[in-house]
Amino acid sequence: MLDDRAKLLLKALVERYIADGQPVGSRTLSRASGLELSPATIRNVMSDLEELGLIASPHTSAGRIPTARGYRLFVDTMLTAQREQLPTPSLAADQPQKVIAHAAQLLSNLSQFVGVVMAPRRTSVFHHIEFLRLSERRLLVIIVSPDGDVQNRVIFTEADYTQPQLVEAANFLNAHYSGLAMEQVRERLQHEVEKLRGEIATLMQAAVQASSEAMTQAQEDVVISGERNLLAVSDFSGDMSHLRRAFDLFEQKTQLMRLLDISSRAEGVRIYIGGESQVVPFEELSIVSAPYEVDGQIVGTLGVIGPTRMPYDRMIQIVDITSRLVTNALSHNK
Repeated sequence: MLDDRAKLLLKALVERYIADGQPVGSRTLSRASGLELSPATIRNVMSDLEELGLIASPHTSAGRIPTARGYRLFVDTMLTAQREQLPTPSLAADQPQKVIAHAAQLLSNLSQFVGVVMAPRRTSVFHHIEFLRLSERRLLVIIVSPDGDVQNRVIFTEADYTQPQLVEAANFLNAHYSGLAMEQVRERLQHEVEKLRGEIATLMQAAVQASSEAMTQAQEDVVISGERNLLAVSDFSGDMSHLRRAFDLFEQKTQLMRLLDISSRAEGVRIYIGGESQVVPFEELSIVSAPYEVDGQIVGTLGVIGPTRMPYDRMIQIVDITSRLVTNALSHNK
């Protein structure tokens, strides 16, 4: 356990390093902490902190910088979230894709880092469906979700259908299955297929399959905004390998999706610090994230990605505000 003096010095060191980006020496730390301690005493405490794995000494400097463990202890026990006077952000209610895109831009603009938003988990419920004959055995399926989102899908059928047949099938689906999830429609069609004319039943089964795929694939899983902001961050601009690894993360998105999915199961703002676990595999990156809701149900996650040397108190405030804005913009029961 750290005593109060060691905690105060660690807090001062992390805050100074976040502000300046330079390794912190004992003289600077003495001034930043406000403690009346001799340089020798401060060096001894820093040596103890280094042995505990909370700070490290770069090869090129006599000063110290925080490690992932040091950052974790700082954000868990020492961070005082001061409410800054942020610009008053707004997010208008709109189609989900537009809300998500605007939220990612808002996170990026406010933080000057990278904004990420995991799209809402889509329920494959349709409000209205239409079929349009494009050519022989080639149809366009138009699906409208309950929130007004429109998806299109081209399907190919074994038989050729006339437009009146397509209208009949669409009317049947809209009359009997509107408001149900595609899986429910699929199950009911299996039981009711004998009551329907063969060609119409086949058409509807093909349409349900195509519709289900369209509803689940049409929207990007993760929307990312502001990647270029990292070019202005000294932690990355001075080392192209760090920058390349960060952009690989944005390009592949798989690890990002896994992380955002994990944080969606937690309440409130979470901080993931690079290098402390396999969750964020890059030591240079940290993520501040929070889940957002639609009508009281958590459906996705958003956050800010930046260097481990980020002002965590400000990022917490930005992420928290944006989470609330997205929740309000997407919820019907406001």
